[in-house]
Amino acid sequence: MTVVLAGLARSRRFWAWLPVAALPPVLVLDAALSPDHGTVTVTGVLAAVVACLPLVIRDRLPFVVLAPILTGGIVLVLWQLEPGDTVVLIPAVALAELATRTERRRLAGIAVLVLPCVMVSIAPFADDAGEFFSLVLRNLAFCLLALAAGDAVRSRREAVEEGAAASEEHALRRMGEERLRIARDVHDVVAHAMVEINVQAGVAAHLLDRDPEQARSALREIKAASGTALNGLRSTLGVLRDPDGGAPVEPTAGLDDLDDLAAGLRAAGVRVTFAVDPLPAGASAVETVVYRVVQEALTNVLRHAGASAVHVRVAREDDAVGVEVRDDGAGGATGAPAGAGQGLRGMQERAAAIGGTVESGPAPGGGWRVAARLPVRLGSAV
Repeated sequence: MTVVLAGLARSRRFWAWLPVAALPPVLVLDAALSPDHGTVTVTGVLAAVVACLPLVIRDRLPFVVLAPILTGGIVLVLWQLEPGDTVVLIPAVALAELATRTERRRLAGIAVLVLPCVMVSIAPFADDAGEFFSLVLRNLAFCLLALAAGDAVRSRREAVEEGAAASEEHALRRMGEERLRIARDVHDVVAHAMVEINVQAGVAAHLLDRDPEQARSALREIKAASGTALNGLRSTLGVLRDPDGGAPVEPTAGLDDLDDLAAGLRAAGVRVTFAVDPLPAGASAVETVVYRVVQEALTNVLRHAGASAVHVRVAREDDAVGVEVRDDGAGGATGAPAGAGQGLRGMQERAAAIGGTVESGPAPGGGWRVAARLPVRLGSAV
């Protein structure tokens, strides 16, 4: 029963037919209880039904068509049935419906046109001028109240629709940001691993005959790098497979994991040194960005630079963290230009997400330098 009632409440046809079903009995009962009225006739009942029938299609008719039809119906009811003040419910239902689908500026014009319609329907049945003006004033006030009620419903509906649209836009924006974050994570994990695997595979192929032990070491590095990449991908893509499963259970990469990023470069003969200042507790979001910036910078060194040494510096600077990755190789001169490519763009986007900046370019005295400055906001999220 509850399901049926809920379905009827959502049905426009139900609300369109409701006045036709409810108003005629109300009009007949009002006429029967009126002390000035005699016996209710079949003709009077039919007049009440006919007068209410246009309300079924009230949402399809403009005011200039609906107004004269209802005015004629009201005259018919007053002539055949002689109900009391309840006859004003007929135009009130139509005006309330009209106001729910009409702009407020046009509604003011309709309110002005209601007056002559009320006067025309009342005039034949008023005994004197005093009664005429009293009936017009009372019925006009009721009609204007119906217009105001319909306008309030329309305003409320528009506010709800605007709120829903804003919520949908916010959800789409969050979805886009999450897709971008996942794309950056996948790029960082795959790019670093693939570059390391490519370099180590070249080393293994070169030393396979001359130094089998070193070749085996390179192959072990390939296995470790591919395993790390697969674990990272499982953690990242697990969110897509189970969007309701919450955050990944693996800890977020931070400063303690920076040294692991250097394994591939060291295996390729590049000397990597670190100078890292500890960050305050609660700055995990900043640590994640630091890790990703260093990861991408080292990936670019392995891919483009041809460097023999890299120095990574993470320094606390008052309310910010400074990150510098500097090598002695060719840098962007032989690879992607500064600021181009998905990796450098990803670094800039990650830093911008927490209010930081990233710059890259030739270092004074030679080599290539990536520098980032990230504000420390405790408890912030990337």
